[in-house]
Amino acid sequence: MDPKYQRVELNDGHFMPVLGFGTYAPPEVPRNRAVEVTKLAIEAGFRHIDSAYLYNNEEQVGLAIRSKIADGSVKREDIFYTSKLWCTFFQPQMVQPALESSLKKLQLDYVDLYLLHFPMALKVMEKCKDAGLAKSIGVSNFNCRQLEMILNKPGLKYKPVCNQVECHPYLNQSKLLDFCKSKDIVLVAHSALGTQRHKLWVDPNSPVLLEDPVLCALAKKHKQTPALIALRYQLQRGVVVLAKSYNEQRIRENIQVFEFQLTSEDMKVLDGLNRNYRYVVMDFLMDHPDYPFSDEY
Repeated sequence: MDPKYQRVELNDGHFMPVLGFGTYAPPEVPRNRAVEVTKLAIEAGFRHIDSAYLYNNEEQVGLAIRSKIADGSVKREDIFYTSKLWCTFFQPQMVQPALESSLKKLQLDYVDLYLLHFPMALKVMEKCKDAGLAKSIGVSNFNCRQLEMILNKPGLKYKPVCNQVECHPYLNQSKLLDFCKSKDIVLVAHSALGTQRHKLWVDPNSPVLLEDPVLCALAKKHKQTPALIALRYQLQRGVVVLAKSYNEQRIRENIQVFEFQLTSEDMKVLDGLNRNYRYVVMDFLMDHPDYPFSDEY
C-alpha cells in the first residue's frame, strides 16, 4: 500500500487514515473554495476529510467528494469522512436530526465518524451508529476525567473510537495521549499547525508555531517545511493528524509527510517544545460544567 494511505485500526474494527484534511475556514472565505480545496486534497492523496455541521461547508465538501467519486478518482469506501456536532446542540434530541441534516447536505448515506463535544448525548450517538448513519462514533476536546466518565457509564454500548483535541508541539498532550492509548482510543490532533489564527478563537498576540526556531532548524536539517516537521512529529507518536490548508501548494506539500522520518533525538527535541500552550480557548464556554478545553485530569 502507498504509505500516504496508511491507516490505523479503531476499536470497533473500522480503519482511519492517519493523515486527514481539515476543511474549516473563517467566515470571510467564500464557501465555494471548500469545493476546490477538497478536490485538490483528494487529488493529492488525502483520503480522510474532516468537517463539521458548524463549519457550514458540508454541502460544498460533499460536492467535492461526489465529484471525485464520479470521475473515478476514488470510491466512496476510499474516503473516511468525519463530521462533528458542536456544543451548541446541548439537547440529546437534536443529535440525530443534525446528523441527518449533514447527510442531506453531503448527499451521502453515512459518515465514517461522528464526533460529540459534550457527554450528555452519547446514547443518541449510539443510536446513530446502530441506524447506520455513522460507522464509528467518537468524542472531541475531552480530557481524561471526561473520558473516564464516558467509559464508566452504565450500559455503555460503544466505546469512543477516538478523541479529537488540539495537539501540536506547544501542546503535546502527552498525558492524554498515554491515557487514550491505554484505553484503545485514538488521539486525533486538530490545530496541529498552530491554527489559522482567526480572531474569534485565537489571541492575535499568540506565538506563531511554524516560526519556532527549533522547528525551523529541524525543517532545515531534513530539507522539509516546518509544517511537515510538526505533522511528522504527531505521526511518529501514534497520533492521527489533521492538516488544514486552503493553499494548493501547501496541500500538496503536506501529503509528503510520509517521505521522511524524524530521529529519536529529533523527537526528544520536539517534546521539549511543550509549554501546555492552548491556541483554542473559547472563554465564552468556561462556565459550562463540561468545559471542553480544560487540562484537568
